[in-house]
Amino acid sequence: MLAGLAAGSAALCALRLRRPGCAGAHREADAAEAAMAVGMAGMAVLPGAVWGWLFTVLGGALVLGAVAGRAGRVHRLHHGVGALAMAYMALAMATSPAAPAHLHHAAPGVPGATGTPMGLPALTGLLLLYFGGYTLWAGSRLLSVPGAAGGATGMEGGTVRACRVAMGIGMFAMLLTL
Repeated sequence: MLAGLAAGSAALCALRLRRPGCAGAHREADAAEAAMAVGMAGMAVLPGAVWGWLFTVLGGALVLGAVAGRAGRVHRLHHGVGALAMAYMALAMATSPAAPAHLHHAAPGVPGATGTPMGLPALTGLLLLYFGGYTLWAGSRLLSVPGAAGGATGMEGGTVRACRVAMGIGMFAMLLTL
């Protein structure tokens, strides 16, 4: 279900890239959100070290862009944190001595389940707080979309915000599996 949600978010972001007048910071944000959603969908289905290294490079580039750039710094930094969190999750899963796929999360008594956490619990906790807070903040903004009563701008803004909420929920859910 998470892979489907992320794939749907990726499709919406890709469609927004094709709209007339999409340029500059909006285009960059849509492209970054589409890349994150594709990666999240892929990670939910096929976790592995390759995803970890790809997201490490993407996250590093986004964080450096946020530090060096002037416009869109906060949003770019958020995407950098997201990409680095996905790298952390992918590498933690890939280096875990646990059984195949997500079996280490299974209840005790399930054959092959280890019940041991992956990654660093303190870092996982900080990321859970960040993405939980981000999702609540983005959700509160979704409820106050200006012009939602019928204008195209309100509808488009609502779609963007809904994608952000969906991605925040997805990141939170994936972090819970660690």
